[in-house]
Amino acid sequence: MAEIRLVGVTKKFGENTAVDHIDLTARDKEFVVLVGPSGCGKTTTLRIIAGLEEATEGEIYIGERRVDDVPPKDRDIAMVFQNYALYPHMSVYKNLAFGLKQRKLPKSDINVRVNDVAKMLGIGELLKRKPKELSGGQRQRVAMGRAIVRKPLAFLFDEPLSNLDAKLRVQMRVELGRLHQQLQTTIIYVTHDQIEAMTLADRIVIMNEGAIMQIGSPMAVYEKPDNLFVAGFIGSPAMNCLKVNLIDQDGALAVSGENLILKVPDHLQKRFSSAKGRDLTFGIRPEDIYDQALKGSFPGGETLKANIEVVEPIGSEVILLAKCGSTEITARVRPETQVKPQMSVDLIFDMNRMHLFDADTQQAY
Repeated sequence: MAEIRLVGVTKKFGENTAVDHIDLTARDKEFVVLVGPSGCGKTTTLRIIAGLEEATEGEIYIGERRVDDVPPKDRDIAMVFQNYALYPHMSVYKNLAFGLKQRKLPKSDINVRVNDVAKMLGIGELLKRKPKELSGGQRQRVAMGRAIVRKPLAFLFDEPLSNLDAKLRVQMRVELGRLHQQLQTTIIYVTHDQIEAMTLADRIVIMNEGAIMQIGSPMAVYEKPDNLFVAGFIGSPAMNCLKVNLIDQDGALAVSGENLILKVPDHLQKRFSSAKGRDLTFGIRPEDIYDQALKGSFPGGETLKANIEVVEPIGSEVILLAKCGSTEITARVRPETQVKPQMSVDLIFDMNRMHLFDADTQQAY
């Protein structure tokens, strides 16, 4: 079993709390991604698991073994860093073999393991080269290979793709997913890139200011954010978040804000009834707002007239930046839209996909 479990883990640097009483379990063979803005505590959490930082409070388990006081080399986990951390004077082969030599494995076993991993990662022809002769993507494969060759209980990845260009990051994401399927090992992966998190994770752990905001499958945190932070962090472009109240309109609840009144769909009336009378934030994702000229009416679709300020074609879709009075709205619409800047257009809000958050607690209803 390679389950990794944190219980009440806190890390303080002087008066600063970097990690604040977090409970987290990465199940055996699970790919867990820690994601959040810079300084949210995700890398510190990873370093605590690795033993590179000592927790101020709490317990760390790998399998059934408590490892709070176990040195990093004895935790049987491998860490892959952002900066690759390769030995510059050693060949690729020697970099891969180094940890196995330290364990005094027979040369024949080392040779088999190194060549197997090199073949798996497509770096067999690079074994005689030094790191300075490799591209960024090749160096990252070597860094991963050095971890894989040890056959650890679990892997820890600290933003391993952040130094690569956009095209190579996409390619390496695919390879990481494939590797996880092959290795069937527990992986905890840190990134600030939500696309990496959404595409790689079995479960995402969203952190902010040292605390866990939400844990769930990629689609769960996207479709049902627990709070306003998660709603704004997951999704690109970010969710539209508008200050509103709930009012009665013709015997039904409606969202009311500056220059907008949008009826709440019948099937959501009961769910949101307790929010009446509160200061609220109404959330709707850009992909749930349509150009009426292309969509037409549908149940739960509410129309709002808006003035288009910016039109951003990005191939498969068009991003519209619009205003309704002083309220700013972002929409993602189909590429065949005829909308132009300075036009006044009807946008349809899919209120079946609406979110409401308490303005004070920022928790979802």
